[in-house]
Amino acid sequence: MNILLAEDQAMVRGALAALLTLTADDIHITEVEDGDSALKMLKSQHYDLLLTDIEMPGKSGLELSQWLQQQASSTKVIVLTTFGRAGYIKRALEYGVSGFLLKDAPSDELISTIKQVMAGKRVIDPELAFNAIGEVDPLNDKERRALRLASDGMSTADIASKLFIAEGTVRNYLSEAINKLSASNRIDAARIAKQKGWL
Repeated sequence: MNILLAEDQAMVRGALAALLTLTADDIHITEVEDGDSALKMLKSQHYDLLLTDIEMPGKSGLELSQWLQQQASSTKVIVLTTFGRAGYIKRALEYGVSGFLLKDAPSDELISTIKQVMAGKRVIDPELAFNAIGEVDPLNDKERRALRLASDGMSTADIASKLFIAEGTVRNYLSEAINKLSASNRIDAARIAKQKGWL
């Protein structure tokens, strides 16, 4: 089985790779430390499974899942995260993620989840899934992207050039996001969206 492991914390990545290698002989693991490298690998070869963190430099684990879904890829996705935020889980489900696990789950739970996902099942902690049902994410993808870049400290001009849109459009997206989240400014809006798992 070909696994792509995307995790920006070197110690966690190393521990996961070691654990997976011990479980079976036929596992080949490619390790990457950020979302952009993961996307490059996904474009260059086929993986049976993407095991990914959500919050990483570059593309997030959810953006990678969305990209795979858009490609109608057969690569299964398991998200590992420190945060069981409702917004994350809801978007993970929308993007066709097969497994959603918290990083503090026991290692045998991870192995069991991988086996079940590879057998075509979906594995999401019932409590996490239940929490996700009631929360509605008010942001659209464009607002989310602009807000995420703003939260990284980028100026309106930088965001416009990164997203290939006009500065006025960026201002519109950000002000829409600020209004929807009842925030006082873009930084406050990003903070609220991050807490909810919408960013």
